[in-house]
Amino acid sequence: MKASDVPCPEWLKQRLQQHGGRVPFPTFMDWALHDPVHGAYGSGHLRVGKAGDFVTSPSLGDEFSGLLIHQLIEWLQLLAVRHPEARLSIVDVGPGEGDLIAQLIPLLQTALPDLLPRLECVLVELNPGMQIRQKQRLQTVESLHCRWCSLETLGEQPVIGIMLAHELLDALPVERLLLRDGSLQRQMVSLQISGDEQQPLLVWDEEPLSSELEAHIQVQTVRDGLNLPPNGAPEGWTTEWHHLVAPWMQQACAAMADGMLLVVDYAMEASRYYAPHRRDGTLLAYRRQQASSDVLRDAGCQDITAHLCLETLVGSASEAGWFFAGQCRQGEALLALGLAERLTALQQMPADQLAEALRQREALLRLVDPGCLGELRWFAFHRQPSAAAEVPEPVSLFLSEPS
Repeated sequence: MKASDVPCPEWLKQRLQQHGGRVPFPTFMDWALHDPVHGAYGSGHLRVGKAGDFVTSPSLGDEFSGLLIHQLIEWLQLLAVRHPEARLSIVDVGPGEGDLIAQLIPLLQTALPDLLPRLECVLVELNPGMQIRQKQRLQTVESLHCRWCSLETLGEQPVIGIMLAHELLDALPVERLLLRDGSLQRQMVSLQISGDEQQPLLVWDEEPLSSELEAHIQVQTVRDGLNLPPNGAPEGWTTEWHHLVAPWMQQACAAMADGMLLVVDYAMEASRYYAPHRRDGTLLAYRRQQASSDVLRDAGCQDITAHLCLETLVGSASEAGWFFAGQCRQGEALLALGLAERLTALQQMPADQLAEALRQREALLRLVDPGCLGELRWFAFHRQPSAAAEVPEPVSLFLSEPS
C-alpha cells in the first residue's frame, strides 16, 4: 500500500456502495462528521479541549468568557430596554462540550441578577453524542433555564436575544472545486476496490459542475465581486465553496425575532482565500491536537474544517436579512473588552497564587496568539423586526467598558 492510499472503513464502504461507489465531497464530509453512529461529532468520538482532539477558546478556561461577557451584557441590556417584558435568549449553535454556556451562566448571575428571571439558554446541537455530554456538563445548573432544540424549531417561535456561532460555520460541509483544463470541476470521493480482495481505498475523483452548483457560484461571485477561478491559477488549483453558509444564515435569521448574531470563526478575505498561490485551499483535519491535510483518512475519527471567505459570509448574511455591524480579529475584540486590564491585574496577585496567575496569563495570551486562536475573526450582525426603521439603531461592537 502506498503512503498516499487511504483505507476505507467498513461502514463507509457500505455507504458508498449504496450510493454508486462515489459521492460529492460534502456528502463524505457530512457522513464523516455527523453520522449518528460513526461520525466524529455524531457519535461523540471527538473531544474538544487540551486533552482532546483540538482546542477552542472556551476549552482553555474561563478567560475567554470572562471578556466576552462584557459585550453580551451590553447587548442584553439594549434588548431588555427594547422589550421590557419579553424573555431573552442566549442561543449557542454548535455548543461543543457546553463549556461556553457553563462559563457564562455564573457571570450572568453576578452581572444581571435583576434580568436573570427573564433569561434562558438555548443549545442548538444536532449530534446526539455531543448533546449527551452537554447535558451532563450543565445538569447542575439551576439558576438559568436551559433547553435544546433545532434552528427549525426556533424558526416556528422566533426568540429575542443573542445567537452565538463559535467555530461552527467552518465545520459545515463544503464543496471542493478543482481547476482542470481551464474550467472548474467538482471533487468527488470514490471507493476503489481491487480484484485481489485488498482493503478498499478512498480516492479523489472529479466531475463537471452540476448546473445547480454552477449557477450558485455564478450568482454569489457576481454579488460579492469575486473572480473564480482567479487569474493565474495553475492547473490543479483547488479551493472550497461554502454552499451551506447562505441557507444557515437564512435559518438563523428566521429563528431570531430581534437581536444579535456573533460569529467567531477562521476567515480570510477573498483576495487571500482565492489567491492563485493558495493552490490547495484551506481544508484541514484535526485529531489529537495534530493538523493534517489528509482529510479522507480515518473518516469518523477526526475533525474536518475549512476557513470561511469573509465576503461570501457577509454577503450571505446580508441577503438573509442580517445587518452587518462589523468584524475584527479576536485579539482586537478582546483588547477592547478588557484583555490588557486583565493582564495587568494578574501582576497584582499574591505571591502564593503565582502558579494560577501564570496559568491565566498563558491562557489569555493563547487567545490572541496570531499563530493560534488570535487568527479567529469576530463578525457581528443584528436584526430588528420588519416594523422597525429601515436602518436599525447602531449596535456597539466590542466596545463595552470592563467593570
